[in-house]
Amino acid sequence: MKLIICPIILFFSLISYAQTEEYSITNLSLNNEFPHFGLMQFGEGKVLFTSYLVDKKGKVKRYQGEPSLGVFQGTLDGAGGIISIEPLTIDPKQNKSHITSATISPDGKQLYITIRYTNKTKPKGDFNMNNFHLEVAEYKEGIGWTNFNVLPFCKPRYSYAHPTLSKEGKTLYFTANFRGGKETTKGGSDIFKVEVLGNNSYSEPKNLGSLVNSYSREMFPYLTDENTLYFASNRPGGFGGYDIYKSTIGTDGAFTKAKKLPKPLNSNKDDFSLIMTVSGAAGYLVSKRIKGKGDDDIYYFKKN
Repeated sequence: MKLIICPIILFFSLISYAQTEEYSITNLSLNNEFPHFGLMQFGEGKVLFTSYLVDKKGKVKRYQGEPSLGVFQGTLDGAGGIISIEPLTIDPKQNKSHITSATISPDGKQLYITIRYTNKTKPKGDFNMNNFHLEVAEYKEGIGWTNFNVLPFCKPRYSYAHPTLSKEGKTLYFTANFRGGKETTKGGSDIFKVEVLGNNSYSEPKNLGSLVNSYSREMFPYLTDENTLYFASNRPGGFGGYDIYKSTIGTDGAFTKAKKLPKPLNSNKDDFSLIMTVSGAAGYLVSKRIKGKGDDDIYYFKKN
């Protein structure tokens, strides 16, 4: 008798789960055949994301033979959409034509970006042209974001990317792959943090540790105002590709063991770049899941 009842119970429990998914998820109308990724909140109801730069005829701009990536800003419309989208205003004299991610400080005075070196900006010595690094800029009326400087802890032979700031703007989180010493990278890339000391001065990078990082790759960190860290990782045990995980900062300042988010926030394809607009209840993420419109699409999700 048990051999008959148990499969029936399992069958109905699977149906019940499928009908009561905790979140609903919607592909945004702004998506097309181009990639859209690198989500980050700033200001009041504003968001940044990365996509291809296009000319007046709608053709993708290119730099050194590759499609040019740029940062766009938009406004959250309160109904799950992003409206009033326009390129972030950057001083054209700065020649920043391939920015892959960005964040703006809580006071609106600094822009942090992920970018590669160019033939004009490449440092001296041994380094890989494919590596990324972090730069910071200031805003000037009538000009836009200008006076970019490489963050002093970025070593040319390693890669640094995906900046995000704490609520007060005093701690900068990012991914890196640098080696050596106590804070060495454990996997392909780890999440690190530095204290923002002012005047383009920062503490030494500190690895967030094994409760957050793994021997795989960690990417696209994002810290909520409630001190919950969301990030993507391709560690074993996921649904497939990159999955989104979360870890919280306790009262002692330590991070808890990272937990994988459920479906449909994660899928069998790459999922990353999550931001929360309502704590635990709504937000946006990027995914390359099946039936998307383009390469990487932005989705809105909300708790049912």
